Amino acid sequence: MTALHCTRGANYWSRMPITTMDLTIGAYENISSADVPGFTQSLIEAMPGLRDHRCSIGEPGGFVTRLRRGTYCAHIVEHVALELQGMIGHEVGYGRTRGGDAVGEYTLIFEHRHEAVGLRAAALALETVQGAFAGTLTSVDHAVGELRALAETQPTPPLMQHILCGITGGSYRTETRDEMGRLGFGGPGLIFDVSPGYILQVGLPYSRSDIAIILNSDLTDVPDRFRVRRRADRLVSVVADAVPEGEIVICPAKSWEIQDTARDAGCRVAIFATDDDVTSKDKKVARASAMVQGRRIIIEEFDKSFQAGWIHDKAPVDAQVAATLAAFTLNELEPAEASSSSEFEQNQSRVRAGERAGVAD
Repeated sequence: MTALHCTRGANYWSRMPITTMDLTIGAYENISSADVPGFTQSLIEAMPGLRDHRCSIGEPGGFVTRLRRGTYCAHIVEHVALELQGMIGHEVGYGRTRGGDAVGEYTLIFEHRHEAVGLRAAALALETVQGAFAGTLTSVDHAVGELRALAETQPTPPLMQHILCGITGGSYRTETRDEMGRLGFGGPGLIFDVSPGYILQVGLPYSRSDIAIILNSDLTDVPDRFRVRRRADRLVSVVADAVPEGEIVICPAKSWEIQDTARDAGCRVAIFATDDDVTSKDKKVARASAMVQGRRIIIEEFDKSFQAGWIHDKAPVDAQVAATLAAFTLNELEPAEASSSSEFEQNQSRVRAGERAGVAD
């Protein structure tokens, strides 16, 4: 075992809380369950509930079939971790096993109802499977007793329930948050900038956000395999899972995979670009768009187009454009949902009247 942690909120793998274990299985890489006489029988006798696991076959008994045909150690540990929790009355069923960066390295993911139980179930599952391979497994009563005791301990405090905006991306998160504050939105606990690495390790620290901003998927704080574009896009898109259905996720104009994932989560999409290279195709599928023309920030919504601000030299352009689009979006929400929009409204009035707010063109 090389790493073990729990995620609390929506995460790369799922919207539910999960336990993640990075596992290096060494010599077990070359041994399947079918290679060891008595392996399947001893495991099923100790944990009869494994007979009900469907696995990839899709019906009860599917996992036992996989065991008899031959499956690998990490996959077995995943199912045992789920079943150990089931044996104390925690109904869990979601699990995945994926290859890591090198041969013999795996990432195991499984659902939990209690963080302490999930973490300990991972270690106990590994011990149980090792015992089955060694031919020494006779019972899991001690493991079940330990997990049952842990289930009685104080659970982890709940997530923050509701924030105004969640921001993620490989860069400019803090700058975007600060720009939103400059435009009149924010306050303690209202706007969260969440690093992709934190999402991968812990999940989102909140349950709901009125909107979300995804700045980019050029990541530096995650393992190499999560920097691959499709995985990086999926990781930053986790912030869309906390946005209510029908509300807005702000994405870069050309990040089609991110936009599609946000739509799959039931969200509408607004796009931004740091130039005026936003095509009619881009605009056709977006709720609104923001772009830069000269030093002006232009927002287009349906058949309306107006200047919403001026580029200044105190923050990256990406942060300014994304924050301005977010402020515009929040300004359109019900008053109870948006905490303060007066400064943004006043700024809109000024720029429409031709004022430059002290910024030179």
